[in-house]
Amino acid sequence: MTMLLALESSCDETACAIVKDGKEILSNIVSSQINVHTQYGGVVPEVASRIHVENISTVITEAMKQANVTMDDIDAITFTQGPGLIGSLHVGVQAAKTLAWQFHKPLVPVNHMTGHIYANRFALDHDLQFPLLALVISGGHSQLVWMETEYDFKVIGETRDDAIGEAYDKVSRVLGTGYPGGPVIDKMAKNGKEHYHLPTPKVDSPYDFSFSGLKTAVLQLIQREEKAGNPIIKEDVAYAFQETALGLMVSKTMNAVKNLQPKMVVTAGGVAANSRLRAMLEEEMKKFPSIELSQPPIKYCTDNASMIGATGYVAYKNGIRGGFDVSADPSLPMPGEE
Repeated sequence: MTMLLALESSCDETACAIVKDGKEILSNIVSSQINVHTQYGGVVPEVASRIHVENISTVITEAMKQANVTMDDIDAITFTQGPGLIGSLHVGVQAAKTLAWQFHKPLVPVNHMTGHIYANRFALDHDLQFPLLALVISGGHSQLVWMETEYDFKVIGETRDDAIGEAYDKVSRVLGTGYPGGPVIDKMAKNGKEHYHLPTPKVDSPYDFSFSGLKTAVLQLIQREEKAGNPIIKEDVAYAFQETALGLMVSKTMNAVKNLQPKMVVTAGGVAANSRLRAMLEEEMKKFPSIELSQPPIKYCTDNASMIGATGYVAYKNGIRGGFDVSADPSLPMPGEE
């Protein structure tokens, strides 16, 4: 049995979890800052890091209490080293090093995005199957990741510009419908219909994405309609944007499925909670009945520490350790992609 204390502070959630054997969650405490950052229409890095400082001790104490464990029960401290906001990351890294030093525990630094992939362990009654294709999509990342074996990562496709989560936020800002854009646009699109047409972004690579042109197309659509004196039907704009953006993402994913024939396809990251994306992938994957599709429970799509415990367990098993000189890395690449 391996018991890990996991910390996550890459953006605007301060989180701590106690995870056993990378699979059993004994506690998973998340302190969200969304109500604060909504006032500004996005995450303010300086504000985020200050709130992390205020919350980190509390979430650790609560996680230990809820799991009913002491530091004697903990085998290692695992934490998000990057990528993310440097000030936010730094709080989690320093907390992890402090605990490791005080209680003589090994440190296991991990990549935040691998945590999103391994969150799928909580959706399955068996382990991940390899080779595996992961669609990793969040506020700051849009990637297709190929895993030949456990804890082996190769980015085969990624966004050329905006991540899809950023595109959702920007479109929501243009529509004046608030932050974060993902849940808002997804909800509005359900009440929209096929009315407006948006061009599908052209990307010459078989697996890469592009969303900045689509965001611009939405802005131009709104300007044209206003100039013509037509009322803007926001639900229909949301529908057009979402169908186009997710259609591109799903088509690129299916290109990889056809060409690489993985044993399993998983979704990962905050945008993986999108209801339309989940439905589109389920429909497309019916064409490949021998390939398993895993989409994590929605509560594990957004940032949390249990996913860091899941990937930290695999890293720990694979001998990955950090010294007290380990530092936050806001641009940390996937393991093996250095």
